[in-house]
Amino acid sequence: MYDDRRGGRGGGRGGMRGGRGGTSRGGRGGRSDDRSHDRSRSVGSRGRGRDGRDGGRGFGGRGGRDDFRGNFKNDQPGGGLRKIRWDSVQLTPFQKNFYVPHSNVQNRSPAEVEAYRSQHQITVRGRDVPAPSIYFEEGGFPDYAMKEILKQGFPNPTPIQAQGWPIALSGRDMVGIAQTGSGKTLAYILPAIVHIINQPRLLRDEGPIVLVLAPTRELAQQIQQVATDFGQSVQVRNTCVFGGAPKGPQGRCLERGVEIVIATPGRLIDFLEKDTTNLKRCTYLVLDEADRMLDMGFEPQIRKIIEQIRPDRQVLMWSATWPKEVKNLAEEFLHDYIQINIGSLSLSANHNILQIVDVCEEWEKNDKLITLLTEISSVEETKTIIFAETKRKVDDITKAINRAGWNALAIHGDKNQMDRDYVLNQFRQYPEGILVATDVAARGLGKLQLYLLIPCETFQTNTTEQSS
Repeated sequence: MYDDRRGGRGGGRGGMRGGRGGTSRGGRGGRSDDRSHDRSRSVGSRGRGRDGRDGGRGFGGRGGRDDFRGNFKNDQPGGGLRKIRWDSVQLTPFQKNFYVPHSNVQNRSPAEVEAYRSQHQITVRGRDVPAPSIYFEEGGFPDYAMKEILKQGFPNPTPIQAQGWPIALSGRDMVGIAQTGSGKTLAYILPAIVHIINQPRLLRDEGPIVLVLAPTRELAQQIQQVATDFGQSVQVRNTCVFGGAPKGPQGRCLERGVEIVIATPGRLIDFLEKDTTNLKRCTYLVLDEADRMLDMGFEPQIRKIIEQIRPDRQVLMWSATWPKEVKNLAEEFLHDYIQINIGSLSLSANHNILQIVDVCEEWEKNDKLITLLTEISSVEETKTIIFAETKRKVDDITKAINRAGWNALAIHGDKNQMDRDYVLNQFRQYPEGILVATDVAARGLGKLQLYLLIPCETFQTNTTEQSS
């Protein structure tokens, strides 16, 4: 979201707001990898992905890289970006410590703090870790933020929010390890807005103060919604840039100036190389779902982007797991950071969910799926997600379900942005919705009350194709 006209910071910065860019309907070529949701990773006219995997030009007209740049600088991500020598740049000081402990937090004994952390499986590592803010009023947020929190109906902070807010507001670098759906988006968006309000006013053609990097467009749009909900009352503008949508509207938002940019790495690099925006004003960097971004091959892009940001920035890294690749990235780019773990460091089954495994032959799957859908059809609000490994399998399952009399919708890497938005909105709207998807829907859908989730194939992390 953005507005065209802004006055002073004292509340007169209103103005006309514009929406995000639309969609494009261009053709697609080659064979695209479903895990490469940001089409700007596809380059050249031969359909070879940036990270070495096969990939078409994507689903939105031209690929994220202009064709004539296919061999530029050996086709390295961000090859057109010049590394900034920050040691020769006179940096303007900025404030990043805004945390004032609430009296309740100060009066809480160490035993009470440890009891709360133990109850919620919070473990912390680092120097001078502040105590958690167990209740919203202890967070020290302005009235506008508290009004929005009450409007959203949240009872108490989640564990990652309670422990993460004091750290983020203190200006410290941090790593947060928590499962998807734990509320970590709000854990960094609220401190980001406080950070922005306390910086000099952004001028036209200046880059963002806050940058949030996310692996997929679905997650980026979900983050944008949270940023809009909590930032609109104080005219903190944001925009979302990602592959699969036209660059024109996204670029114009960046040129007007926005305080928060939520981006997938490849599309952001496109804009940085074209000088559509810059990161010289960026002082608050968020890497959301860092494990997923590295798993998708975005590490070179992330490194190029971080090179463009001043070294005294504040960095918050969020991840569902803690593999050595994520740890190495944290050690390299975060300084004196605090690490928060909520629960286990590795992915594990949720014990609150009944899990049933039915091992069967490939030819039995469709009949078993239709039988299962028939059995649950008498239950109200049977929202269902069915996962498959390939785009072709998703389309086949969707057709089979629709032929059997249900209304199923599909989402995968060949769907353009208009189709994706329509499918996700329909699925969220109808309580009996059926969504068939590849792993593009694995994260970034937000909180949904699911009745049934069906993985129709055996997924594995290596590149060997699974027979089922």
